[in-house]
Amino acid sequence: MFENKIKVLIVDDSAVVRQIFTKELNRDPMIHVVGSAPNPYIARDKIVELKPDVLTLDIEMPRMDGLTFLRKLMKHFPLPVIVVSSLTKRGGTVALEALDSGAVDVMCKPGAAYSVGEMSIQLIEKIKMAAVIDIRKKAMFLTGKSIQAISSLSKTTNQIVAIGASTGGTQAVESILSTLPPDSPPIVITQHMPKEFTVSFAQRLNEKSRITIKEAEDGDSVTPGQALIAPGDRHMLLRRSGARYYVNIKDGPLVNRFKPSVDILFRSVAQAAGNNAIGVILTGMGNDGAKGLLEMKNAGARTIAQDESTSIVFGMPKVAIELGGAEFILPLPEIPKAILDLVEET
Repeated sequence: MFENKIKVLIVDDSAVVRQIFTKELNRDPMIHVVGSAPNPYIARDKIVELKPDVLTLDIEMPRMDGLTFLRKLMKHFPLPVIVVSSLTKRGGTVALEALDSGAVDVMCKPGAAYSVGEMSIQLIEKIKMAAVIDIRKKAMFLTGKSIQAISSLSKTTNQIVAIGASTGGTQAVESILSTLPPDSPPIVITQHMPKEFTVSFAQRLNEKSRITIKEAEDGDSVTPGQALIAPGDRHMLLRRSGARYYVNIKDGPLVNRFKPSVDILFRSVAQAAGNNAIGVILTGMGNDGAKGLLEMKNAGARTIAQDESTSIVFGMPKVAIELGGAEFILPLPEIPKAILDLVEET
C-alpha cells in the first residue's frame, strides 16, 4: 500500500505540530508519514529504522537544536531536509544557516504567515520536490570551489539585472552577488522565501558582498552598486520615471503559487527596461519566471539560465530553456562574468 509513496519523518518538539503535519501530509496520495520524533535523539534512531525519503525539521528543540542535528545528519546520514521554522527574526537567521548547512528548503509554521491549509499545500509541494533531489549535488555545491571575485567594470551603463530563483537559490544568489564589483549595474531579485526571511537574507548578503544589498521598500530607487530583494510576502515590479528606475512593492494573489513571483518581476522589467536589461533565472522548482524571461528576451533583453549540472532543482531554468527564453545556458560559476560581459557589450 505504501511501497511507492514518499516516506516522511517529522521532527518537532510540539505534539500538536506533529499531529497536524501527519494528518495534513497523509491526505496526499503520494506521501506517507512513517513516523515522528520530538527531538533529534529519537529522530536519529527512527531515521535508521524507518529510512525516510524526506525529513521535516524544527529548529528550536530540547536536548539538541535542529541546526546542530542537521549538520551531524549531513555528515553521517545525508538525506533531503526541509526546515519548518517559526516566523521570528532569529528564526529567519537560523533558517538561512540551515540552508548553508544542507537543508534543501525552509518554510514557516502556520500562524501569522498563513493558515494550516496554505502551509500544507506548500509543504506537500516541497516534499515532492525534495524527494527527487540528489542530496550529493547539494553537498558538492556547499563544499565546492568559490567563484573568483571580479574587481571592476571598465565602463558603467544603465543596464538593469533581474534575477529570479527558488529552491537552492539562496546559495546561488549569494555566489553571484559576492563576486560582483562595487560598480556593478543595478540588480533586482525575486527569491522565493517566506516573509521576514528575506530581511535576514538581505542582511547576510550585504555583509558578504561589495555591493549594497537590502530588502526592497516601495519606491526604492534602483541604482548602480546596489541589489534590491523582493520582500517575502509581496510582489516586486520595476518601474521607470524618466531616467530613474524604481521598484513598486505590492500585495496581490499568488502567481504560479508564489508571492513574490519571478514572472511578475521579469514582466515588469521587460516593460520598463526592454533591451536595457539582463535576465537571469536560477535553480528552483516549478515554472515561475520562465514566461517572464521569454518576455524579457522578446523585448530585447539578454537572458541567462543556470544549467542542469549546477542547479539543485532544474525546474525553473529547464522550463525557461524549453520555452526559448534563455539566450545562454551556463553553469553557476560562469554567470557573474557573463553578466558583466553583457554589460560591457552595451
